[in-house]
Amino acid sequence: MGSQLIQILVLAGVALFLILRLRDVLGTRGGFEKPLGGRTKPEVERSRSFEVIDGGGTDHDIADHVDPESPAAQALAQMKQAEPGFSVSEFAHGARQAYELILMAYENGELDTLEQFLAPEVYESFSSAVFARADRGLTVDANFVGIRELKIVGANFDPDTREGDVSVRFVGELTSVVRNPDGEVVEGDPQEIKRQKDVWTFSRVMGSDSPNWLLVATGG
Repeated sequence: MGSQLIQILVLAGVALFLILRLRDVLGTRGGFEKPLGGRTKPEVERSRSFEVIDGGGTDHDIADHVDPESPAAQALAQMKQAEPGFSVSEFAHGARQAYELILMAYENGELDTLEQFLAPEVYESFSSAVFARADRGLTVDANFVGIRELKIVGANFDPDTREGDVSVRFVGELTSVVRNPDGEVVEGDPQEIKRQKDVWTFSRVMGSDSPNWLLVATGG
């Protein structure tokens, strides 16, 4: 009986030692920490939208749009550091709306609208084309169908001026016809959906009071 008691005490001591070691390694759960299973989807989305990680880790708000190892990702991360409330996903959503608005304002010759969203040099190019069209008595009848593709293809950030540039490739679809002064169609087909590809670069000073991005460059 004496030897059995000694063995039991030894095993109990070993078990207690292992329990203490596990607690030191794994830690304990306490305070106001939420259970992992209780996290709702909206909370997950909010955390991803504003996740700027110092010293490593993946910011999914950036990785969802560009290669996380690319120079564009580094520039976007710098923009988020300069303006913690900046969200790449929200920017992409705004760029989608801006593309339709600017494209249709150009087709319809709405210069007041274009002037609000275009940098001066880009506005000059757009307005010159609108005036040239008007001088020939041409009118455009266009309808926007939708955007088939939107992808961020580049980004740059200047830490000195805090100016951020983001380039976006769009593939849009619209119907468009050009009519002469007599109302005759001289270009396009009202029944044909035309696919248009553009690469637009938007720019903004991060952390500034103005939330507006300006279109500073266009390409195909």
